Amino acid sequence: MQDPRLTKLADVLVNYSVKVKKGDLVAVAAEPHAMPLTLAVTAAVLKAGGNPFWLPRSEEFTEALLTHGTDDQIRFCSPLMSHMVEKIDCQIGFWCQLNTRFMSHFDSAKAALLQQARRPWFKTFMERSAAGSLRWVGTAYPTNASAQDAEMSLTQYEDFVFRAGLLHLDNPAAEWANIHTRQQQVCDYLNTKKSVRYSVPPAAGHDGTDLTVSVDGSTWINCAGDSNFPDGEVFAGPKGVDGHVNYTFPAVYNGREVEGVRLAFKAGRVVEASAKKGEDFLLKMLDQDAGARVMGEIAIGTNYGIKDFSRNTLFDEKIGGTFHAAVGAGYPESGNSNESGLHWDMVCDLRSGGSIFADGEEFHRDGKFLRAGWPGA
Repeated sequence: MQDPRLTKLADVLVNYSVKVKKGDLVAVAAEPHAMPLTLAVTAAVLKAGGNPFWLPRSEEFTEALLTHGTDDQIRFCSPLMSHMVEKIDCQIGFWCQLNTRFMSHFDSAKAALLQQARRPWFKTFMERSAAGSLRWVGTAYPTNASAQDAEMSLTQYEDFVFRAGLLHLDNPAAEWANIHTRQQQVCDYLNTKKSVRYSVPPAAGHDGTDLTVSVDGSTWINCAGDSNFPDGEVFAGPKGVDGHVNYTFPAVYNGREVEGVRLAFKAGRVVEASAKKGEDFLLKMLDQDAGARVMGEIAIGTNYGIKDFSRNTLFDEKIGGTFHAAVGAGYPESGNSNESGLHWDMVCDLRSGGSIFADGEEFHRDGKFLRAGWPGA
C-alpha cells in the first residue's frame, strides 16, 4: 500500500511548486528506488495535462564512470543532456540516496572532474530558470541511508521529511503560500539595503564569524516551496564579500563530510580555506575552476520546524536561526551570474549569540527575527 503522503507530496510538487500546465514537457529525475514517488508525480503531471518522462539517476552508474572512465570520459558532457535542458518546461527531481558515502573513497580530483561535466548544461539550466522558461523543484525521498546519517530510524526520518514539508496538514500548499507572505516581508526589507553583516562571537576552537556581504543591486529571493521542497529561506546573489566565517555544522558534499570549515573572503573570493577534517577535499573542490572560490549565494534559514542537523543540505540550510552561503555558481535572478561546476552550501548557526545587521541595523538576534509577523516571530 502506497504511503498517502506521497500522493499529497506529488500534488504539491506538480500543482504548487512547478505549476504544470497543459502541454508542458516534464522531466521526473530520480533513482529507481524512488519509483513510488515517481509514479505518484507521473499521475499528477498527467492529470494536470503535462507530458512526463522519467530521467533515471544511479549511484552505480556514477561509480562505474569514476572507476573505469578516463579523465576525458568523466568530464564529458553528453549532448543529450544539454538538449534536454534546452527543451524541458519543468524538472521535478528526487534526492534518493541509497549510500550517502558511495563517493567517499574516490580521488577528490575525480569528483571535481565530474562536477565539470555538468557545468555546460547547468549554466543553461540556471539561465533558463532565471528567465522563467524552466520551472524546477527538488525534494528528498526518504531512505535508510539518509535516515542513518540523521541518526533516526526510517520511520522517524519519513516523519521528519514529510512534516518539514507540512504534509501532515490538510492543505500544505495553502500554508506554504502563507509562509511566502511572511518571508516576502524579509525580502522587501533586505531589497532596500546595500550590505548585510553576519556576526557570531568567538568560541572554543574558532575565532567566530564576521562576514560583510555587499548586496547593493542584488535581489533577495523568497523560497517557499517552489524550487526546493521542503523550503524556508531567503537568499541573494553577493556582489562582494569580505571577512571570515567559521561554519558550525560539517559541510557535506558528494557524500564527503568536511568538519570545522573556516573561509576568509576578500573582494568576494575565498583567499584562505582550512578545515579540521577533510581539508584536502575542500581545497580541491575550491580549486576546480575559476569560479569555485567565489561566493555565489548568501541566505538566511527560516524554517523553524527544522531544528536539528541531519547531514542533508536540503534540510540543514533551511534550519530556522541559521545562515548559509554557497561557494561556486550563482543564480542570475538573484544578481549573481558567477559560473562554476561547484555550488556548495555551508551552514552557520546563529542561535547562540549570533546577529545579522543590514546597513548597520540589527534585525536578527540569537536565531530570531526582531520584527513581528516575520518567520518564527
